[in-house]
Amino acid sequence: MIRAGVAVGLVAASSVLVAVFPRSILAFLAFQASLLWVYTARVPSWLRGALLAVALLVLMPVIGHYNGYYLEVATQVGIFVALALGLNIVVGLAGLLDLGYVAFFAVGAYSWAIFGSPHANLIFGAGFPLDPAWFYLFLVVGLLVAAATGILLGLPVLRLRGDYLAIVTLGFGEVIRVLANNLDKPVNLTNGPKGITPIGRPPVPFDLPYAETFYFLVLVIVGVVIVVNRRLEDSHIGRAWEAIREDEVAAQAMGVPLVRSKLLAFACGASFAGVMGVVFSAKQVFINPESFTFLESIGVLAMVILGGMGSIPGAVLGATVVTVLNLQVLKGLSLWLNELKNAGVTILGFSLADLPTQLEPAKYERMVFGAILVVMMIFRPQGIFPARRRERELVGAGDEQPAPTGATAPVA
Repeated sequence: MIRAGVAVGLVAASSVLVAVFPRSILAFLAFQASLLWVYTARVPSWLRGALLAVALLVLMPVIGHYNGYYLEVATQVGIFVALALGLNIVVGLAGLLDLGYVAFFAVGAYSWAIFGSPHANLIFGAGFPLDPAWFYLFLVVGLLVAAATGILLGLPVLRLRGDYLAIVTLGFGEVIRVLANNLDKPVNLTNGPKGITPIGRPPVPFDLPYAETFYFLVLVIVGVVIVVNRRLEDSHIGRAWEAIREDEVAAQAMGVPLVRSKLLAFACGASFAGVMGVVFSAKQVFINPESFTFLESIGVLAMVILGGMGSIPGAVLGATVVTVLNLQVLKGLSLWLNELKNAGVTILGFSLADLPTQLEPAKYERMVFGAILVVMMIFRPQGIFPARRRERELVGAGDEQPAPTGATAPVA
């Protein structure tokens, strides 16, 4: 009862803190930390689920009412959570290193961007953009197109593994980006580097603002993705993926169909990215090839590794941490330091106004992010929420010391 009361009080207090200080990054971080504490606290499962549901379905929209940027951050977190969960299937469960995952995100985004904008009139004549209600059907279309693209990628790389597979998937991601950048002639499919705009948005139920509409839509999709991931992980397909990850030769000797299992892993992982690509294009209203660079794939891979490969809670937490770091913490720190510089604040006798432009904090956001990842991998290589098997591999093996020669085992 005491823990339950603490959990309820912590979520309520952090919500009030955000309402009182709507512009404070620390207040919003306190709200997010309270959700993590509730998830890890030893409270009844029904209470944990109820608190998380209230926080995400009620408190988060209320917080977004005070500061719309918080709702934007939450929506971006949801998009990257779905991407991380999709890549977690390929990398974490099946052990197939994919460095071109953003290509499937791009395929889904362009599938709706073309048909949901006037740009399609240049290709098909007239009758476009499609009615906004078609958006919900294109969620399925994006899923199927991305899954088919994943199978096309999987077919030529079935015999590859390790570094060779990583290089091929990296090339595939670049091929998709370069095609999107150059398919503006002879038939203008993607409008090249100019991008496509305006892209239609879905109809809004209950007269909700678009920000809340996309937040709830992303939340529903993430919930479905988590359920699908959990069912796949506990199924014979998930066991087959884990066997392939551990040892392909042994898995094949035990009767695991390598071709079908690998293609299914690529297809499942790609399908989640395709759905979120459709949502992303409608939310942004504008996309171009620069939205789908190699760094985006690396970012999603960093989320999976940071959270813990093969772990569903790890992928969720890794995506949240990386997204909040990039969108809020590092940018907020840069803005704060720039404000101190503009105010001419003096630290240890040195005026920040004299700081050279080469040392502006905004230019070092990526460096700080990289340093955080390096420190994390040194001190916790298994990730924040690792899968049990991987935690035993990385931690348990280091704890085991070989017995001295001739030593007698202790008697229990």
